[in-house]
Amino acid sequence: MASLAHFCLMVTVAVAVATATATAAKNDGDDEWVHLPDNCEVCKFVSIEMKSAFDETGKTKEVIDRNYRFIDSKGAPPIKYVKSDLRFIEVLENVCQRLLEYNLHKERSGSNRFAKGMSETFSTLHGLVNKGVNVVMDIPFELWNETSAEVSDLKKRCDVLVERYEDVIEDWYRGSQEEDLTTYLCEKHVLKGKDAACLKEEWKAKKKGETAAPAPAPAHDKKKKRKGGKKKAAKTEGIQPQVSLSGTKTEL
Repeated sequence: MASLAHFCLMVTVAVAVATATATAAKNDGDDEWVHLPDNCEVCKFVSIEMKSAFDETGKTKEVIDRNYRFIDSKGAPPIKYVKSDLRFIEVLENVCQRLLEYNLHKERSGSNRFAKGMSETFSTLHGLVNKGVNVVMDIPFELWNETSAEVSDLKKRCDVLVERYEDVIEDWYRGSQEEDLTTYLCEKHVLKGKDAACLKEEWKAKKKGETAAPAPAPAHDKKKKRKGGKKKAAKTEGIQPQVSLSGTKTEL
């Protein structure tokens, strides 16, 4: 009976993964396993991360001293960091790196497949591995946490976009900044006259505040709550090693 239950569980896992992948491919109109981001998706997430970076760096009251005296020069007066060139440069230099925090959620459609956090499918699979189930997939276990091809491409194309539209971003930065950056950068410049439908796509969380599938509880936490730790260790011998789920790069 135990073997039969284990077999049924394996079949269920395989079907779940296949279903999620097939659904995503059908919704996106792309039968390929790798569905690289389009121009709209690239600009959307670049602008989102750029806005977040500007919000994070805009909370400081730091003042930059520019009073460098060269012979007869009196130098420039101090300037607030939030209005400085330094802030602008730092945001642009780091914004594309932030995209590597994203993972691919193939159970979602459109631009919503790019999100931070672990996907529902891989969250479930990691949970099964932690319970001792031998999950067999086309993707080797060692590569589950690697950055996906889609996310890598998202980062590379971000580098190109930022370099090409640096002047446009700078005009927004030095202006009133009242207009939303996504509207200004994407709708009015990068995607002007092109398909910008993805900018309207929003993922509706199943729970309030949820951004991705929650990671399963680590196996070692469960052991602490159980008595007879030695017996438990003996039973779990030979199980695939537990993988740290925080801050990982996963696909699917």
